[in-house]
Amino acid sequence: MKQSEYEKQQYDLITEWENKEPSVVSKLVSTILSPVSNLISIVVPEKAIEGAIDAANATAQYLTDTADVLRDGKVESIAELRTKDLKLSDQIADTVHNWAIGIAVTEGAATGSIGLPGMAVDIPFVITLALRTIHKIGVCYGFNADASNAEEEKAFALGVLSAASASTLTEKTGFILGLKQISLLIQKNAWKKLAEMSSANLLAKGVINIKQAAKIIGVNLTKRKASQAIPVIGAGVGASMNASFINDIAWAARRSFQRRWLEENKVIESEASLD
Repeated sequence: MKQSEYEKQQYDLITEWENKEPSVVSKLVSTILSPVSNLISIVVPEKAIEGAIDAANATAQYLTDTADVLRDGKVESIAELRTKDLKLSDQIADTVHNWAIGIAVTEGAATGSIGLPGMAVDIPFVITLALRTIHKIGVCYGFNADASNAEEEKAFALGVLSAASASTLTEKTGFILGLKQISLLIQKNAWKKLAEMSSANLLAKGVINIKQAAKIIGVNLTKRKASQAIPVIGAGVGASMNASFINDIAWAARRSFQRRWLEENKVIESEASLD
């Protein structure tokens, strides 16, 4: 299928995002606030983040309503958006993106105002919001999780969350490889093949599990939120850091689902393989 000018432009932006170095916080700020980061890790340990991700993925799917997307897309089923028009899907996704940032700012300001104790509420909330944003953006492109594909879409959402939370380009590239692999398995109805792969093979393909994701996301969030632990400035920092994190998540979701849309419509070839 021939690329339209708009699709070509978006593919260039997808490639640009995939090759862009992650920007969490500067090394200087990270070093200065490392003692506070350690405190956050005690208040919200990696195990708690792991549990939050596991619970949040299912909750986020449940909370992902579709009525507004059906209305804005002028379609009777979400699946129609998978082949309708990329520009239309981008416009609907933009609304979801902005809504999520607004929620993140409000919640971050509220929990940030009480400093370190607020982290125990804030971090699980922002993880749930992040996953809900990913699933809702997926719906904008026609990719809706239901009983027949829930596990596949949960895995894809986890990959998006990890790619957006990566601290280095090498790390991010590995997760993007995993997303491409998962996308191809879904397209080819070969999801069972994933279950047959060895752990070493899964890691080689960039496909990760919740435990690995919790570690990546925990590092990202504690670096971002270290200064939020100071009550006097916590509200402003909480609002801005939540907004920054959700903005990164939303762009990762949009670029990842755009790629899936382009692949499924044969506008571009998949860069993954089932070997």
